[in-house]
Amino acid sequence: MKLFAWFTRTPEDAQLAERHGGGLEERIGYVFQQPELLVLALTHRSHSGQKDAQRQVSNERLEFLGDAVLDLCVSRHLYETFPDKKEGELTKLKSIIVSGPFLVQLANSIGLGNHLLLSESEARTGGRQRPSILEDAFEALLGAIYLDGGLSVSEAFVQRHILDGLDLGQASRDNRNYKSLLLELSQSRGEGNPVYEVVEEVGPDHNKYFVVDALVDGRALGRGTGASKKKAEQEAARLALESGILRRGEPRGQENEG
Repeated sequence: MKLFAWFTRTPEDAQLAERHGGGLEERIGYVFQQPELLVLALTHRSHSGQKDAQRQVSNERLEFLGDAVLDLCVSRHLYETFPDKKEGELTKLKSIIVSGPFLVQLANSIGLGNHLLLSESEARTGGRQRPSILEDAFEALLGAIYLDGGLSVSEAFVQRHILDGLDLGQASRDNRNYKSLLLELSQSRGEGNPVYEVVEEVGPDHNKYFVVDALVDGRALGRGTGASKKKAEQEAARLALESGILRRGEPRGQENEG
């Protein structure tokens, strides 16, 4: 498959792939025909922005592609495995499998963080263990595999590393959608939909985290932080639920019933 024109092979690609991807190909069970794709998948934007970087590119576009490939592979698997489940049930199962925390677990299982191309400052501040970086890199790796080997190879990778031996019940317990749970609870009490308000954004673009409040009926019930707004919102919703404030007292409109 032809690589995009904006990223071309250089003599250093094979050396970079061997240096930073050494051992990774063996663990994932796939050897790249185009080593430049592996290099690109491992390149975080903090590294690509350095003055001495050879090319001003990162794995962000591959992450976009890999996200779509993962969605397709998982959707097909669920469609064929659970013929009796309705669309809503399949969607919930898929959301568990492609969730951020689950992808981070997968990235750690193949030691992906050890192979990433990061700036010195990013590596020094824990970038190789940062969940947002690992999640993005795992999707970028899948995107690179798709470009290098095609859909059948990508499906084999997803099957081997994600779907084989997957315990959906345990994954569901480990990756609960706290925003959905908070929404259900607040609506059942007649207090409308929760609102998520960004209180603060901290750090440079390549190493930013967000502080978010979860508000129900104007009350801030939980404050979460995360490397993305989505993660901070989930954390805020979890803390709002754990506060127990919504579960204490009667739903709105029932206070004077008796």
